[in-house]
Amino acid sequence: MSTIHLPRMPLRGARLDEHLPVDHRLSRVYGVGAGFFGAFLVMFGVLGLLDRIGFFSTGGDTVLGLNTNGALSTLSIMIGVVLLAGAVIGGNLASTLNMVTGVAFIVSGFANLALLESDYNFLAFELQNVLFSFVMGVLLMTFGMYGRVSASLPHDNPYWRARHEQQ
Repeated sequence: MSTIHLPRMPLRGARLDEHLPVDHRLSRVYGVGAGFFGAFLVMFGVLGLLDRIGFFSTGGDTVLGLNTNGALSTLSIMIGVVLLAGAVIGGNLASTLNMVTGVAFIVSGFANLALLESDYNFLAFELQNVLFSFVMGVLLMTFGMYGRVSASLPHDNPYWRARHEQQ
């Protein structure tokens, strides 16, 4: 049996992480976004665990105006720590992490919206949690996309230069 060798095609787009200097001002924006939301999630999770709420309790215990249980508190701490690590590392990692986490929050909002008032609502979500997930997701995506995605990026922006190498 013979193997077929396809010709290697060069990638049409440049890898964006090669074009952003480590000390670029956009890195601070990505890090601040990840750090702020990560710290909030860790605080929410710790306060939820301090209330000694049952791990899969759906009894309506609230922390900072949001319904919670032990599972949601633990998950919030884990996601918050990941975002805080992204804030410390900064750069494109923080930007990408913000965008991916933002999308995950929006998907979680839709999934938990479908599970409201059902037996499968093991994270004890209520409508305020769903709305929080949507808002958090949009804000995280905004912080992650800032300076990377726009129709009117300035010409000195490293992402604009990466997409317009010929100019």
